Amino acid sequence: MSRRVKEFVDIGDHVPLDELIEKLAEVRGSLPDHAEAELRLRGDDVFGRRITITYMRDQTAEEAECEKRYAEAEKEAKAKELERLQAELGVVCYAAPGKRGKLRIVG
Repeated sequence: MSRRVKEFVDIGDHVPLDELIEKLAEVRGSLPDHAEAELRLRGDDVFGRRITITYMRDQTAEEAECEKRYAEAEKEAKAKELERLQAELGVVCYAAPGKRGKLRIVG
């Protein structure tokens, strides 16, 4: 199953009304089904204001592949860190059978 990703579209604060209406209609026309789109006004007087449209979309195959690589690398890094800590402390953790994956510490 593919994850969903939150996508952002920003529109600056100094936009003519006709251009704003065109942009909003364009965004609405390109939204995927079940996008759950939201419109918010963001910013302040110092840095400026903008209209932000957020919506949910399915993750692309490229994004899923990249996330998979990073998830595997993170899992390996955590396993190495756990091994290092166990060696440092002289404690071994293992999943106890029948305990719904809870860890049991033997030391």
